[in-house]
Amino acid sequence: MSSELSNLFLALGIFAVGFISIGPNILAIIGTSMERGRADGVRLALGVGTGSGIWATLTVAGLTAVITAYADFITLLKIFGAGYLLWLAFKAFRSAATADAALKPTAARSKNLYVHGVLIQMTNPKAALHWIAIVGLGLGASAPLWLGLTLIVSTTILSIVGHLAYAVTFSTRPVVLFYRRARRWIDGALGVFFTLAAYKIATYKN
Repeated sequence: MSSELSNLFLALGIFAVGFISIGPNILAIIGTSMERGRADGVRLALGVGTGSGIWATLTVAGLTAVITAYADFITLLKIFGAGYLLWLAFKAFRSAATADAALKPTAARSKNLYVHGVLIQMTNPKAALHWIAIVGLGLGASAPLWLGLTLIVSTTILSIVGHLAYAVTFSTRPVVLFYRRARRWIDGALGVFFTLAAYKIATYKN
């Protein structure tokens, strides 16, 4: 029980911290909030969050079936998770070392922003890698059903709340300017966090 909860909290922690690293989905939410207003940004954010929930459900269901049939597969997932986090750390350090990395938000042009948000998330190939890594970290070889369900519900809630936070917060330009000034320090801290998390996963004994 303690090891299962430890894995779950580690996966949720990495998932939550990942929101600080801005990607295409969040840039779309920021741009939409700035250009079309907070309400439209919220609609897009809800769609992206829903897409995250769908990814979580599909990934948990698929990996649980594979792990049930092949218990040793969890070792490969741990290796994949550690490698993925090291890749995120590399990207964060590279961004921190780049002085002119610009934040370029672009507003979504769709009329149905909720559906557009779902489609953005579901058609993002990086989202698949992200969810495989997160779910692989949260599930053990003998993970009970409640753990998978908890992971789905928790990550879906975190995704919706996190994306809504961007829609609300970045609907004001001063916040964007502040983020640009602090970006290199934020990226550097992210690089350290992801490196330490990768080490913990790589050295963790099931």
